[in-house]
Amino acid sequence: MFTYKKILYFIILLLLISVIDFWIFSNIKSSYNKMLNDTLLKTGHIISKAISEDEKDYNDWIEKYEKENETLKIIYIDGLPDFFESTEYYIDKNIYNFYKNLIETDEFKKGIESAEYSEFYITKKDYEYNNSKYRIIFSPILSNDYDVLGIGILFFEIDEYLKFYSLANIFMISIIIIFILIYGIINFSRDPIMNFIILAIFIIVAVFTAYPLFEAFRLTFIKNGEFSLEIWKKILTTNQYLKAFWGSIKLGISTATLSTLIGFLFAFVLTRTTIKGKKFFSTMATLPVISPPFSLTLSILLLFGNNGLITKKILHLQNFSIYGLLGLTLVQTMGMFPIAYLTMVGILHSIDSTLEDASLDLNASKLKTFLSVTLPLSMPGILSAWLLVFTNSLADFANPLILSGNYRVLSVEAYLEVTGMNRLGNGAALSILLLLPTITAFLVQRFWVSKKSFVTITGKPSPRITELVSKPVKIILISLIIFIIIFLISLYGTIVAGCFVKNWGIDYTFTLENIKEALQRGKDAITDTVTLASIATPFAGIIAMMTALILVRKKFIGKRIFEILIMAPFAIPGTLIGISYILAFNKPPIILVGTGAIIVINYIIRELPVGVEGGIAALRQIDPSIEEAAQDLGADVPTVFKTIVLPLLRPAFISSLSYTFVRSMTAVSAVIFLISAKWYHITVLIYNFSENLRFGLASVLATTLIIIVLAAFGIMRLLVKESETLEKTVSQ
Repeated sequence: MFTYKKILYFIILLLLISVIDFWIFSNIKSSYNKMLNDTLLKTGHIISKAISEDEKDYNDWIEKYEKENETLKIIYIDGLPDFFESTEYYIDKNIYNFYKNLIETDEFKKGIESAEYSEFYITKKDYEYNNSKYRIIFSPILSNDYDVLGIGILFFEIDEYLKFYSLANIFMISIIIIFILIYGIINFSRDPIMNFIILAIFIIVAVFTAYPLFEAFRLTFIKNGEFSLEIWKKILTTNQYLKAFWGSIKLGISTATLSTLIGFLFAFVLTRTTIKGKKFFSTMATLPVISPPFSLTLSILLLFGNNGLITKKILHLQNFSIYGLLGLTLVQTMGMFPIAYLTMVGILHSIDSTLEDASLDLNASKLKTFLSVTLPLSMPGILSAWLLVFTNSLADFANPLILSGNYRVLSVEAYLEVTGMNRLGNGAALSILLLLPTITAFLVQRFWVSKKSFVTITGKPSPRITELVSKPVKIILISLIIFIIIFLISLYGTIVAGCFVKNWGIDYTFTLENIKEALQRGKDAITDTVTLASIATPFAGIIAMMTALILVRKKFIGKRIFEILIMAPFAIPGTLIGISYILAFNKPPIILVGTGAIIVINYIIRELPVGVEGGIAALRQIDPSIEEAAQDLGADVPTVFKTIVLPLLRPAFISSLSYTFVRSMTAVSAVIFLISAKWYHITVLIYNFSENLRFGLASVLATTLIIIVLAAFGIMRLLVKESETLEKTVSQ
């Protein structure tokens, strides 16, 4: 692969490309600089002609032009300093002091001298003042007889113009890097196509994950353009922020503990007992995962809010408040216990019952067997579920936004800093502070997951699992599940009922006006949301499967960094992603803020880790020899992926598509920062209606969203059915 001749050709071509590249961009920057100088000089001519011989109040003249042009500062010297007595006029004292410090420099002397002889002079270099770059023009102020009356010193701030030079330098360096990568991959790699795919995905995650996060981190250490720890000092010493931090931790612990208990209850009963209607119970256990984040919060408010049906209409409670830690824990537990259930159901389903049978054969009771055998074997799944829910609770933004009341959490504090105070640095710092426990929990969760073994199809008959609960205990467990399901159904039923009530909490008269008004006002948001989610879905699915193939089948330099960048969005709070995208993509070279593209990219990057994980799990059960056989027969990588890998990954692929679509439809935390007048989102509209106490309209849109995502999820369930060879039966 690496020969002396190839390396020599590469060096010669690299030198040639570099010289041509440098020459082209040097000429471009030189032409741009000349154009900029011409523009500034023309402006200087216009301003200098605007002052008349009869002008008495020069400060008014200066103030007028400084107000018209915020990037301009003016000092006027009435008279000629080198010939007659002169008087200096200015508005900004700081710029005058800056000028006085430079008055004895050669360039300023030359500028004054040129203006005295009726010539305009523009400085050869740029001067830095107050963290901005200025280009200065010395302009002669002439009378009608072309006599020099004075000198105007015009300070033009050119920061925006200088961005062009930075952009040109980026393109100049990028061309060289692209040449090195393309030439190197084509001439020095065994599998150019796969390496190009790896490079493309690496660039995607670097630009849309690493770069925005870097911008967010960088902003927290910048104050007035200089390095500063002031933001972090304020964040770490302000009682309000520390209270919000511990509020998030307490909420995460309480939610994770309750959700894990309920999730384990469902998983244990459905996998280790004989019970009728398992599909129904399983569906109900996963329902909150595919519903909008505001839906349960909305129903809790309708039932237990200040004007709630139960609290006010039925129980007539006066001092009861659902706002705060109690309400948030209740809503998050009902919304997140399915995460714990889905994590533990596979663990409990795959435990080999021979150990339990051996324990029972040795006369151990069912309770003793459960505590000494089943529970310890389930512990990795239990801890993994707890940490997953804890991570999601910390990152949750939608529920606390409405239901927190006086209870402070970091995700909402970060949102208020950005939208209410316009302090992006503080918002970024708070989101990064929230990232610390989140990433810690994520790393611990990954550690426990790595300890689990994967169950594959072995060809053996389906084993039987011994039931470990007595009939009375079984009745109690099933009763608990039924109670939770009834409560869950009542929450969703309340949302539907809210669609047909005139004014919830005050006037319960039946009406259809809510449906008409909500759909009329929300049709654009619904259309935008479905459109953007539909665009993101196929891209996310294909990129996820290709990434999974790369991570499982290929070895390459930087693979660990590649995997970290791919999986990072799973552990990053949505508020941090939203803030970092605003910072990164609201300036050259990539301006995306305000477009639909940035929302689509957010969907893809945010949900990519789940699709990749599903693809990796599926690929580990596929023998690599199948792909190798196709390659031996002459198939290239795209052909192998399209005809061999993708069909075998069909369940994981469709699951990834469905998950991305559903999560895109119900997204809030990052999207609320990225919406614009042109592209709106239905969940944000639901939030706005809820905030304005228009619960009827919010209920209609929430119900509409539930119908859409349930339809998408239902289609996925029809396309992918569980293999019967994986099913187990339970014996009593």
